[in-house]
Amino acid sequence: MGFTVRELNHVAIHVKDLDTSVDFYERVMGLPRIPRPNFNFPGAWFALGNQELHLIEDKNLTPCTRRHHHFALQVEDTYAVREELEAKGWNHFVSHGPRPDGAIQLFILDPDGYVIELVSPPK
Repeated sequence: MGFTVRELNHVAIHVKDLDTSVDFYERVMGLPRIPRPNFNFPGAWFALGNQELHLIEDKNLTPCTRRHHHFALQVEDTYAVREELEAKGWNHFVSHGPRPDGAIQLFILDPDGYVIELVSPPK
């Protein structure tokens, strides 16, 4: 017997300040907020295309580097995204450039130091 994984359902991350992170993902990143069940802990959910991003508030989250993993979001044009992020006052960029296959990667940090890769397909 076995099972089939149909798709990634969601990514969940712990955040120190829910309001700050909601502002970042909603206003700066432009992700649509979606309904969340009434859990007994604070959080927020956002749509990532057909998948979801779940924020879980953790006031005890300690400052540290969170660059040991990342999640990637596909976009049309990373250069246009970077311009929009800069226009919104976000300048926490890690790197920006081509991958060996021609895709363009823009790595940014969220308010808690999580790495987000924004990637556009090869031309």
